[in-house]
Amino acid sequence: MANDQNQNGDSRGLGEAKASKLGAAALLLGASVLLSRVIGFFRDIALAYQVGAGAETDAFYTAFFVPDILNYLLAGGALAIAFIPLYNRVRRQDGEAAGDEMLSTVLGTLGALVVVATLALWLAAPQLIAQLFPDFAPDVQALTVRLTRIVLPAQIFFVTGGLLRAVLMAHGRFGAQAAAPLVYNGATIAGGLITGTVEGFAWGVLAGAFIGNWLLPMVEITRVKSLRVRIAPFDDHFRAYLVLALPLMLGVSLTTVDEWYEKFFGAKLAMGTVAQLGFARKLMMAPVAIVGQAVAAAALPVLSRYYAENREDQLNDLLNRALVNSAGLAMLAAGGFYVFAMPIVEVVYQHGRFDADAAFGVGLLLGILSLAVPGWVIQQIGVRAFYAREEMWRPMLLGTGLALAAFPAYYVLGYHLGAEGLAWAGVGAISVNALATVVWAQSRFGGPSLSQFAKGLLRSGSVTLVAAVAAGVAVQAIEIPGGAWGLLAVGGGIYVVVALVLGRLVGEAAVCNVILSRVMKRTESEPAP
Repeated sequence: MANDQNQNGDSRGLGEAKASKLGAAALLLGASVLLSRVIGFFRDIALAYQVGAGAETDAFYTAFFVPDILNYLLAGGALAIAFIPLYNRVRRQDGEAAGDEMLSTVLGTLGALVVVATLALWLAAPQLIAQLFPDFAPDVQALTVRLTRIVLPAQIFFVTGGLLRAVLMAHGRFGAQAAAPLVYNGATIAGGLITGTVEGFAWGVLAGAFIGNWLLPMVEITRVKSLRVRIAPFDDHFRAYLVLALPLMLGVSLTTVDEWYEKFFGAKLAMGTVAQLGFARKLMMAPVAIVGQAVAAAALPVLSRYYAENREDQLNDLLNRALVNSAGLAMLAAGGFYVFAMPIVEVVYQHGRFDADAAFGVGLLLGILSLAVPGWVIQQIGVRAFYAREEMWRPMLLGTGLALAAFPAYYVLGYHLGAEGLAWAGVGAISVNALATVVWAQSRFGGPSLSQFAKGLLRSGSVTLVAAVAAGVAVQAIEIPGGAWGLLAVGGGIYVVVALVLGRLVGEAAVCNVILSRVMKRTESEPAP
């Protein structure tokens, strides 16, 4: 009996230690994303200062359209989603050597595909840009082609480097994943500042992709295992990867096509519309990345292991707490961005060639887009209920159906309301997508708990609303010196204080414990061997 008690105590202590490692991973990734977003803001500030929000910036943002499609078709942005569950299963069932064989095959074959596709698109860039963006003036089209050809090869490093980082995360090593966006954004800034041109920013993108997204994980993975490359498109391991990744390649989701729609329809509106939507989107995505993407990236390896070990209760419990607490943080961020959209834009962007008119336009768009933050965060985490169980087709079908159904909304609202209409279309579409994903997950897997999820949204939404109204009324009634900086300091302070006090009163943990490690607290997960 005493021995059993000791074993139980040891098991509980081991579980707590392993839980702290997962919390540390979530906190590391969250801190990385936060710092990356700060550096990204400096990148956007530098771009706005030197280039403004006109034709050149339209060309710069549009230059990523074709590369982004290539990345999506090769599931580059979802490599961890498709690869980690399969990689973990192969290692558990067949051993570490089989996992290494799978890695070498997928890395070599996928790398060969992206090189060939990149070359083909590089040659076809003039025709593609002319067909996709016929409303651009000839000189803007020519600049877009030039910039596209510079940034396009970065996809080689994004795709192959993404696979390497997925393997490292499966081994409980998150350093390369955390460092990649920091180096990428830093190199982009350096390229722009050194040259003082929009092309310099593009060359910085290419350099950052090579160093941050490929070279760093390549160096790190050599400390874990010997790496080799094998091109074998008909190998069983590669075919197994394709089975999982194919839905992510063939299907589309609003988390991807929302930006495509903005660029496609925005290019048909006034010059500078794509740039203004891009600047507003960068700000809106900051809390999405810090909360949603960081928590989702840290949770997926654990959720997939729970599924492999048939621990459905723990899987649903972890997913439920991640959703409730992350949605609470997202609500709080959305309220703050909505109330202080104008001063945020003025502080971040209104410098150099980025004038007051551009700041006003971006501020309006940010206020609208901020309402999409909860939907983005919920979608990022909720869809992991399917990915962890190696179910890719169902979320693909749901996402594709909703993305296609939303197309008329973007067209109609963009036509009648311009850039603001495109922003409203995005808010509505992603919110519907997120709720549909959570409801379907609960219906199929018995979790997460819809009642707890709804109660959490109600609590955090109520706190956010009262805090936003209080801060908005206060900044209107009080004479605040210091312009935009003063408004953010005083108004933001009021907003945070009111939110914290109300959060304590209603018991809203996500508001009162604003740290990402809280999301993963009390799990019994273990890092991969």
